[in-house]
Amino acid sequence: MSHLTFTLIQTQLHWEDKEANLQMLEEKIKSIQHPTQVVVLPEMFSTGFSMSPANLAEEMNGPTVEWMRRIAAEKRVILTGSVIIKETTDAAHSGKTATTNYYNRLIWMLPNGQCGVYDKRHRFAFAGEDQQYTAGSKRLIASVNGWKINLQVCYDLRFPVWARQSPYDETEFDVLIYVANWPERRLHVWKTLLTARAIENQCYVIGVNRTGNDGNNIYHSGNSMVIDALGEVLYEKEHEEDIYTITLSKEKLQDVRTKFPFLKDADDFTIIP
Repeated sequence: MSHLTFTLIQTQLHWEDKEANLQMLEEKIKSIQHPTQVVVLPEMFSTGFSMSPANLAEEMNGPTVEWMRRIAAEKRVILTGSVIIKETTDAAHSGKTATTNYYNRLIWMLPNGQCGVYDKRHRFAFAGEDQQYTAGSKRLIASVNGWKINLQVCYDLRFPVWARQSPYDETEFDVLIYVANWPERRLHVWKTLLTARAIENQCYVIGVNRTGNDGNNIYHSGNSMVIDALGEVLYEKEHEEDIYTITLSKEKLQDVRTKFPFLKDADDFTIIP
């Protein structure tokens, strides 16, 4: 398919209130009038960026993932965003004491109820995320109608190697998505690095951020963005809540890659998790 349509939902979040967030987001998603294929929500959309996973985490069969499954099916879209997930080892089978790990997990929910997952690789130690959550070790690159989409979470943005196109496959992905709770105080970094990731990977970049104050009184200005492979900003919204639908063109992307075949000159490397 030569075009792919995304809807970005930039919104305030109710602090650590799953029921209120899911109700609010369901209303926003159902209000989308334009045909769309992928709906993108912010990081930890059901709770806000909380360092209390023991109180908030769910298993993969919990209410938030089931809500995503229902909404994706009813709206006939792919729904994505990150949530707090827990996994507990089975002590009976391991022969050890049961342990519970918490993940900042991006869910890629298909309309048929199947899903892919990506566990945030880079935990934001500045806020203590490394003390509460387990790091992921594998990237998730999803396929949609001939498009390849690399899915990442917030702080991953600061680490270009984790997002870099493979030197062995110049078309490893076409779109790079970051779901985030990125504070306004570091807005310049957000905008600069989103643009850099688009230029260096010759891909579209979509960054979906929240707005408003969180439970720690940290303000988020939104500034969700869509950027093309030349670094041109196709969409940006500051401060306000917004629901924005945009259609991206594979032909325009391929034209950039053909005219400026820079990826073939890239350094060889291998990521070792």
